[in-house]
Amino acid sequence: MDEKVRRGLLYDFYGDLLKAHQQEIYKEYAYEDLSLSEIAEEVGMSRQGVSDQIRRCSKTLEGYENALHLLEKFQRIRQAAEEIQQTKDLDEAHALAKQILAEL
Repeated sequence: MDEKVRRGLLYDFYGDLLKAHQQEIYKEYAYEDLSLSEIAEEVGMSRQGVSDQIRRCSKTLEGYENALHLLEKFQRIRQAAEEIQQTKDLDEAHALAKQILAEL
């Protein structure tokens, strides 16, 4: 998975668990794709401070994923749903639907 996409998905799943200031910085990094200097200017921090904050947020978000596996589960369900969409075999579609329900 592309690193930018992963950052965005991790933020989607776990971003609300970050402090408001961390959310602001990481959101600009993950969604707006701003440079460290641009973020630093917007939030009134040094470039190094923003870099450290992003590194800490990334570690925190990855820690949540390692504990909860929500992104991993989402990807498995998404893959199964795509397979259902592409299959013409009704029995296979039922088996994939059953797999999705088991994940939930």
